[in-house]
Amino acid sequence: MFNDIRRRSPSNPSSGGATAGRLVRPGSRKGRAFLLTAAAVVASIAVACSSDNDADTGVSPSPLPAPTAVPASTPEPTASPAPAPTQAPGDGDRPRIKLRPTPEGTIAEQIRNGWLQERVNDGWNTDITKVVPDLKVGLFTKPSDFINKDGIPSIDSPEFATASDAPDYMRPEEPVILVNVNGDARAYPLSILMWHEIVNDEIGGEPVTVTFCPLCNSSVAFSGRHDGRVLDFGTTGWIASADLVMYDRQTETWWQQITGEGVIGEFAGDTLTFLPSSIVGWQDFAEQYPEGKLLLRPVPGTIHAISGQEITHNRTYDDPPYSGYDVAGSLPSFFTGAFDLTLQPVDRVAAFDLGGESVAYPFRALANRPVVNDTVGGEEIVIFFDNGTESAFRTSTRGQNYQTTGSTTAFSRDFEGRTLTFAADDDGIISDAETGTEWNRFGRAIAGELAGAQLEAVVHGAEFWFAVAAFNPGIEVRLLELLASE
Repeated sequence: MFNDIRRRSPSNPSSGGATAGRLVRPGSRKGRAFLLTAAAVVASIAVACSSDNDADTGVSPSPLPAPTAVPASTPEPTASPAPAPTQAPGDGDRPRIKLRPTPEGTIAEQIRNGWLQERVNDGWNTDITKVVPDLKVGLFTKPSDFINKDGIPSIDSPEFATASDAPDYMRPEEPVILVNVNGDARAYPLSILMWHEIVNDEIGGEPVTVTFCPLCNSSVAFSGRHDGRVLDFGTTGWIASADLVMYDRQTETWWQQITGEGVIGEFAGDTLTFLPSSIVGWQDFAEQYPEGKLLLRPVPGTIHAISGQEITHNRTYDDPPYSGYDVAGSLPSFFTGAFDLTLQPVDRVAAFDLGGESVAYPFRALANRPVVNDTVGGEEIVIFFDNGTESAFRTSTRGQNYQTTGSTTAFSRDFEGRTLTFAADDDGIISDAETGTEWNRFGRAIAGELAGAQLEAVVHGAEFWFAVAAFNPGIEVRLLELLASE
């Protein structure tokens, strides 16, 4: 379904200073028990989806009723024990569990003219005559009845500090989204993106939109150039399969964030251009790019140019929402359909879509094999895993408790006409077998024959498994054998 959208960007080289090429190699790790009976984390979900209007209501928001194509009796998420896994037709040996009925049919069948007309009545200028008739999407829902267009305010005039002069509130292992265009490396803290979801920026002289959907843990960077135009983006207030649905302000086309595909409007059926990005720890970024730029928290009183609302209202960047959302055994909220139980729903995976082949690598497996050389869609890739990066989600509502989830960077192994093979020694030092050059996890050669060389970054995601499986059913999961002993 991705239509090979996650291709490498030849115009996006990485660069940076030479730092130690060490990976954190864990000792033996016990697997976390998958408790399907764990309650779904619902109560705090609507907090980050709040606007100025819902801050004073005291009402716990809930998803809107389903569109007309879905029976009105569709049950809401429940905190009661989950039912036993059931086998869905055509899924082979993959167990699946259903919490709510899966919406059947294509977008043309799900979204009737009446539902689309309501969007016009909401003030949208989207061309509702243009959809992709055979495109399958999740059920369109709202996390909160009070969230409308730009109710979650994007950051459209971002301010930055250099990494060497960063504010004290940054924790060393705090996760940031790394985007590097034309040698301009920038870090976007998830503590900010949790609340704003979209940053419209210019990086290395190019328009870039950096996005994050907390419900799917999906961080995606897009080129702002599309079909000869420069686009910038805002939030619609809607989600599909728990993933952010955003819109461009030039045509008001609705876009699915995780796939980058236009679903309704002038650009329906088009796909935005993905740019390589990674979630990494803040200290690692600062050491690699001391002159890189760090996105700063918006200043109180900043007014959103589109919605007219004060964008920091009720947003506490030191106190993230979604507490416990990614704890083992949790079931994502606002997700309609079936969970593919090949992995735990909130397992993080490094996901690739290259050359028509889709592959996912569980973080839990990468923790035991932090350097992976592989071939996906005919492309030779290497994955570097670091076990030290924090989750952006608190594990408890009491105190600042964060679990360590790790992070990945990914590069092409093809360099100047040869394919390199990488490995890490017991001290976490990365080197290639062909030249003995020492590398760091940012794809930079720091010592040896190729010192100063830079590997080409590969587009990949680091999303929750349930979201990857929902938008790319049948995706191959590799390294499962490393989880057999858990």
